[in-house]
Amino acid sequence: MDFRHLGRSGLVISEIAYGNWITHGSQVEEEAAVSCVRAALDAGITTFDTADVYAETRAETVMGRALKGERREGLEIFTKVFWPTGPGRNDRGLGRKHIMESIDGSLRRLQTDYVDLYQAHRYDPSTPLEETMEAFADVVRSGKALYIGVSEWTAQQIREAHALARELRIPLVSSQPQYSMLWRVIESEVVPTCEELGIGQIVWSPIAQGVLTGKYLPGAEPPAGSRATDSKGGANFVSRWLRDDVLERVQQLRPLADQAGLSLAQLAVAWVLQNSNVSAAIIGASRPEQVGENAKAAGVKLDADLLKAIDAVLDPVVDRDPARTAEGAPKARP
Repeated sequence: MDFRHLGRSGLVISEIAYGNWITHGSQVEEEAAVSCVRAALDAGITTFDTADVYAETRAETVMGRALKGERREGLEIFTKVFWPTGPGRNDRGLGRKHIMESIDGSLRRLQTDYVDLYQAHRYDPSTPLEETMEAFADVVRSGKALYIGVSEWTAQQIREAHALARELRIPLVSSQPQYSMLWRVIESEVVPTCEELGIGQIVWSPIAQGVLTGKYLPGAEPPAGSRATDSKGGANFVSRWLRDDVLERVQQLRPLADQAGLSLAQLAVAWVLQNSNVSAAIIGASRPEQVGENAKAAGVKLDADLLKAIDAVLDPVVDRDPARTAEGAPKARP
């Protein structure tokens, strides 16, 4: 496993991180989930990403049990706050009440005294940013989180939050956006802003919800048991890519992956890691063997000619619109 600093912070993380969105507590049984975490540890992964909302808080619980007994100082545990975790009007968003209650709930479920990184899962337009950042500052000063990050925030939102973080003297060090060969909306605005501010990207869905593995074929039904057939939520996220024009282009990547001595999935993960502003790529899995295979993308260097060839194949189906950075963000609460 190779390691990188998270932005310009002093925190060193594995460049492949293990995340349990959709899978733990939902798509796979706990025994399989624990096996995936063990496979991640065996592959040298030390960075684990989750969120309070995943599987209605069950994902954090599973992660906590899976990591129990590991040397805490040797792990980097990340979680997030924003989405609803209960029926109340204050069981959501980035208001002070929800943040302070949510960090305690996350620590209890994760069975740890602190998280290395506490992230705002989305921007909350209904709460003053000053209130949010002051609450995060109190979380950091209480020792419950070491660093602060954001997820799916625009460049301007990140800049404003970073300015407040400096005033409050707390370390805002990361951004967690979706990023893949097919989804490059962060490249024109978010990445340059973060490079300027010393913020690193921890990217999710580098394999485009499994589409870049090549298992979805044009004109064919999705394979049984794949995310596209998952009634618990996975199908909603992968459906945007299940178009024949996209799937045909993905199949054209096979000889390029062969040329690099990689599987299509490994090529996809290695591709996002070529971006110097990316500190880690998050992989997920429903089977432990997937973890070991995808972790082999660590340390891979892709030459310039190969990167140009990938661009030539995918260019007609790549989304680069920066306005879609926070796509799916909720409207302000009434």
